[in-house]
Amino acid sequence: MANILFIKTSSLGDVIHHMPALTDARSARADATFSWLVEEQFAPLVRLHPAATEVIPVAWRRWRKSVLTPTTIAEMGKSFRAVRACEYSDIVDTQGLLRSGLLSRMASGRRHGYDASSIREPLASLFYDVRHRVDRRLHAVERNRILSGLALGYVPQGAPDFGLDHARFVGGASRYAVLLHATARAEKEWPEAQWIALGRALGQDRELEIILPWGSEIERRRSENIAREVPGARVPERAPLDEVAKLIGGAQFVVGVDTGLLHLAAALAVPLVAIFTGSKPDLTGPVGSGLRSILGDKGMPPTVDEVLGAVSTMTG
Repeated sequence: MANILFIKTSSLGDVIHHMPALTDARSARADATFSWLVEEQFAPLVRLHPAATEVIPVAWRRWRKSVLTPTTIAEMGKSFRAVRACEYSDIVDTQGLLRSGLLSRMASGRRHGYDASSIREPLASLFYDVRHRVDRRLHAVERNRILSGLALGYVPQGAPDFGLDHARFVGGASRYAVLLHATARAEKEWPEAQWIALGRALGQDRELEIILPWGSEIERRRSENIAREVPGARVPERAPLDEVAKLIGGAQFVVGVDTGLLHLAAALAVPLVAIFTGSKPDLTGPVGSGLRSILGDKGMPPTVDEVLGAVSTMTG
């Protein structure tokens, strides 16, 4: 049986955007098993995909802070040995960065990736045995699907399928909405005052709890700032991504900026309102089978009233 290695290490949104490519590959290549090389913090989410036979974690983000320490060197050695331990029929790097290209060279098998004209870091293409041209103007989900199909010998068909069963995440009698204010890039943020105004308006429905997840200390403080001004709002404990998926999957709806957890909501077909302020929705907007309202654009954030109107229309 063929063993295929996918390399898509980060970020969260990028990892989610690759999931339909894995679903396609499983459908087209019934003769194969699939491994996935991914950043350690995203591994719990990847393991939820039924086609991910093996998940190999790496920790570039953590290692680069202490690359010369004995602990880091030992961890790097363990991860690299796991990559080298298997003979792969094909290795598909859909990340297209120098670091992911380097990881592809550590694995044994025929290496596929984007050609130099198709990626932000053209030198990464030097690491591949087979280079494929994919239009950079396409949405990230489609780019991943097309590259994987070119590498493995099939043409992706139908709408994207993230491989996540929404039904397994739904349960409990509580009604809540999740507000995703956190993003790694400042230009993608929506002002804190806007979140407070939105939360207060949504909180007028006394049976609807407002939940404000976070992933870093800065984000936690912001969640707490918003929660102090929104009656009935709650800031949950930090949790691994498989638990966060359950939280998001059970929501009545999600409102969020262009961030990884918003794409997770889309993958789980949760009704959502996406707020774009510093990025282009045509390239990285949420994709999924659930109800979606996409507001704003780069440099043109939506108003609170526009977001409330979208929520009202969506929840009917």
